Amino acid sequence: MESTEKNGSVENTENKKHDDTEKLLRECNAGIKMGISSIDEVLPKVHDSRLKGILENSRREHADLGDETHELLLKYNCDTKEPHPVAKGMSWLKTNVMLTVDPSDKTVADLMTDGCNMGVKSLNGYLNEYSLADAKAQKITGRLIDIEERMADSMAEFL
Repeated sequence: MESTEKNGSVENTENKKHDDTEKLLRECNAGIKMGISSIDEVLPKVHDSRLKGILENSRREHADLGDETHELLLKYNCDTKEPHPVAKGMSWLKTNVMLTVDPSDKTVADLMTDGCNMGVKSLNGYLNEYSLADAKAQKITGRLIDIEERMADSMAEFL
């Protein structure tokens, strides 16, 4: 009986690791899609070439990490995740209202900073919530956090 309990515990831990890995990767995937969508939304409204370059570079970084995340999700036979429709809709509404009122690069930088900060907060929460996720998933999450933090930092000069 003792070995059965141990085997059941090991199996439950392995299942939890697999579940946490899938969930963490799916959240990263949704966050990456949200980031790309937000950048795409503001890029046509940017005036400063340096700001435009920063946003385009961050978009490429998001897309590259998104491809890597998608590959891992396929490896785990897991579907991708779209950003929550309400969150995406609210982001679109806020972006368009703010840019209608003040269509400046400062507004773009402010919106991007807020989005990055929300992303970092969410991703750190997911790292804690899905703490048994494998090292690859945790590393991807860390890389996404780094991309978001660097982008927020680079927005400071435009605020």
